[in-house]
Amino acid sequence: MIPSFPAYVAGAWRTTDEPNRLHAPYDGAHFATVSMCGAREVEEAIAAAQRAFAETRALPAWQRSAICRAVAHGLSARREEVAQGMVDESGKPIGDARAEVDRAVHCFELAAEEAGRIGGEVIPLDLRPAGDGRTGITRRFPIGPIAAIAPFNFPLNLAVHKIAPAIASGNPVVVKPATQTPTSCLRLAEIIDGTAWPKGGLSVLPCTRDAADALTTDERFKLLSFTGSPQVGWRMKERAGKKRVVLELGGNAAVLLDETADLARAVPKLIYGAFSYSGQKCISVQRIYAHQRVFAEFCERFVAAAREVRAGDPRDEGVLVGPLIDEANAKRIERWVEEAAARGAKVLCGGPRRGAVVPATVLTDVPRDARVSCDEVFGPVCLIERVASFEEGLERVNDSIYGLQAGVFTADLGHTFDAFERLEMGAVIINDAPSFRIDHMPYGGVKDSGFGREGIRSAIHDMTEERLLVIAR
Repeated sequence: MIPSFPAYVAGAWRTTDEPNRLHAPYDGAHFATVSMCGAREVEEAIAAAQRAFAETRALPAWQRSAICRAVAHGLSARREEVAQGMVDESGKPIGDARAEVDRAVHCFELAAEEAGRIGGEVIPLDLRPAGDGRTGITRRFPIGPIAAIAPFNFPLNLAVHKIAPAIASGNPVVVKPATQTPTSCLRLAEIIDGTAWPKGGLSVLPCTRDAADALTTDERFKLLSFTGSPQVGWRMKERAGKKRVVLELGGNAAVLLDETADLARAVPKLIYGAFSYSGQKCISVQRIYAHQRVFAEFCERFVAAAREVRAGDPRDEGVLVGPLIDEANAKRIERWVEEAAARGAKVLCGGPRRGAVVPATVLTDVPRDARVSCDEVFGPVCLIERVASFEEGLERVNDSIYGLQAGVFTADLGHTFDAFERLEMGAVIINDAPSFRIDHMPYGGVKDSGFGREGIRSAIHDMTEERLLVIAR
């Protein structure tokens, strides 16, 4: 029987008169029907969040922590169900889907810990005679309703990166999941619904972009947290008014291998970083710059390994490259590769597209202004280019409108700190792929890659306001 998912509006399940039939990216099978929300449901959710703030802000730290632990336990108990649902809705290979559930569990465990660490400090004010007998105390307070918009590629964990810190800090949250991938977040809502979190403090609203416009513009929200494309994100920031905005946007992550790089270590890390989940990660490895002394050997090893990458059914435990989110994106990637080849790029491995599945593809001699180089491919395509020096490699890595994360493989400590100082990135990852992320890291980018940082503690900082108390005796 094909399941039907109601929306979760202001703490209650709501079946609407606008059903959306969802089809699996891999084979087109109808796997679920979801109730779509309109302007009325969005308004109900916002109003409920505003009312619930009086309750959520009053929850003591121990209770917020206990709620987060209960959610972590509930997700862990339903791990396989949630993972299999993620395979259906997003085409994510089953191994990566299970890992995403595990990460979401860890996020709520981290949030449970951080709920008890939202503190402040004592500030001596007697630095001038006017401050004699006075002491300052700071404390962080929740700011109010949070608007959260999550993408399709990590339909559970990137929603959790907004929901878990909101609960930990005592803020209501209204979530819009991606239209193709709402079921993971709705299953999460079922788990949260069984905890002591106030009922109006969470809504999960599958809806169109137009219906969700109020999440950007409504002044009752105090923070907008958006993960998605730069084109959409920056426009939202312009229209968000006075609320805080956190944007986690795109990238075309680069890697630099110097002449001391350990190739045996680099190749498997970069294969997974470039091709897992069909490259549909904003920190997926897209550009590799190898020093001329190691270029030939690295290229040979990497291409040989790429040819062994299995593509196909995401339910197959051995598949690394599943389908793109839809066939239109697979066709776009195919077109971009063909355009680069027409301009002189060499296709070192790849193959014909099969529906929404694009096999692991490696190119070299790609013009810098080709779309597969300067734009975000968001697919299983990786470039390898030769550089004459470490300095040239740093310049090539920086030659991008994006600045999310970069990887550097080196045994030279000087190169490590040169990269850290000179690369215009939110993070520099040494001797690992730029796709590395642990969920308590401050995560975010510069340039077109975004604004602000995610990670449980970083998000809590944005979701709280520092307040100062001055005591005179």
